[in-house]
Amino acid sequence: MANYLKMEQKQRIYGLLELGWSYRRIQRETGVRRETVARYHREWLSKAAKVPTGSADQPASLDPKAAKVLTSSPPPASTAAPHEEFIAEGLSRGLSYQRIWQDLIEERGYAGGYDSVRRFARKLKVKHRELADVMHSLPGEEAQVDFFQGPPTFNPEKGRYGRPWVFRMALSCSRHSYEEAVWTQEVLPFIRCHERAFRSFEGVARVVRLDNLKAGIARACLYDPDIQPVYEAFASHQGFVPLPCRPSKPEEKGKIEKAGDYLKDNALKGRRFDSIEDLNSHLKRWNRNVASLRIHGTTRRQVITHFLEVEKPALSPLPDRPFEYFQFGTRTVHQDGHIQVAYAYYSVPYHLLKEEVKVRWTDHLVKVYLRNEVIAVHATVPAGCYSTKPEHRPAHKPASSEGYERYLLSRAERIGPGAHSWARSAIRVRGVRSYRLIQGMLSLTKTNSPESVDWACRVSEENHCYRHKLLKKLLESAGAPGSDAPALLQEHELIRPLSEVGKEMTLFECRD
Repeated sequence: MANYLKMEQKQRIYGLLELGWSYRRIQRETGVRRETVARYHREWLSKAAKVPTGSADQPASLDPKAAKVLTSSPPPASTAAPHEEFIAEGLSRGLSYQRIWQDLIEERGYAGGYDSVRRFARKLKVKHRELADVMHSLPGEEAQVDFFQGPPTFNPEKGRYGRPWVFRMALSCSRHSYEEAVWTQEVLPFIRCHERAFRSFEGVARVVRLDNLKAGIARACLYDPDIQPVYEAFASHQGFVPLPCRPSKPEEKGKIEKAGDYLKDNALKGRRFDSIEDLNSHLKRWNRNVASLRIHGTTRRQVITHFLEVEKPALSPLPDRPFEYFQFGTRTVHQDGHIQVAYAYYSVPYHLLKEEVKVRWTDHLVKVYLRNEVIAVHATVPAGCYSTKPEHRPAHKPASSEGYERYLLSRAERIGPGAHSWARSAIRVRGVRSYRLIQGMLSLTKTNSPESVDWACRVSEENHCYRHKLLKKLLESAGAPGSDAPALLQEHELIRPLSEVGKEMTLFECRD
């Protein structure tokens, strides 16, 4: 609705116009919008031409010839016009209007306002608009993928309606496509949608063009983007090259962008679904009965016929086996020599404590890398369980009681056959309590020769005594015996048999 001003405001605007003020200056002075000022200017000029001289509505000093001059005079030139080349260069470098204005002030002493630079730069940008490239694709050469916001669909996990993401892959030559709705844009759904799309086409395009979503591109970059590692492995397995678009350049995959608009307007607009399965069933029917049968506006051919006759024979064959999805990450080796993966624990060589390692795991296998070399491979175990390889543990700290038992027996065997036999018998008689006893026996070699300890163990086993105190008394009473001629009486009428001493100590131990 047009604005109607009071008479005093109109007279004020007429007076300012008579002074030759511009519309913008009048707007700043009076607060009346330029469009309203222009409308009253036209009315003022028309009245000046039609109303007789001396009329109350005509300004006293207005001359019809002057009015004609006002209507035919060109608008004043922009204060930014002398700097056209400088502004054009800034636009070509991608600088904002604000930055160009600041550079003009700093480098050229520009005294005009920001609005003048912005208006002139906009006109200049339209004037120097670049010619768009037309991207022609050979059969089987390229496919384009993207996600689009889907229609309201009931989500049973949340108990309410939500909007899923609709994945779409379109072949650039024939425009044949595949659509599927998923709840997330994570890597696994993204890869599985690719697999099902290629199976529906019965072949693989040599290049897949995509934007910079995180499921496919780990780091967007103008010159050297990083492909997401899992997606890169999948592309290598399928036999295609992922080609990301430049950041903020959706026109580089214009076929899928335009096809997305067609999908949303023709198949999904105004619809609601009770489950994502119903939505996917609808998308399959729509593709089969509508999208594939249409005459495409660019190719001027029926989509499915063009695909079957021209593009399908040119696609690369599907791989022989499905892609095994994996996950990857960085882990720090715990103090116990294990790393945690999916709430399970896997051993690595013990010399890597507190080191960072790379891990790659699937549903069946876990591989650990250090500087791109495999250092450990484990079968996947359930959450909360341990997978420990003996070679990853130091010999004196095995990860199980059986391993520690083997370690103690190997040390006792190095002392002598008597010590080894005594240790085995002690384990048989006393079970896991014998481990500390054997440790005590091994510690006796620090102050006694191995031959003496071996002899004491042999004597103790002959009398079925498995006590640390008895071993020490035997060694103290023997002095410094040799292995074959100990200086100690075995039997004497004043000496009680060692078996009786052992029984008494065992009874005393039981009473404790």
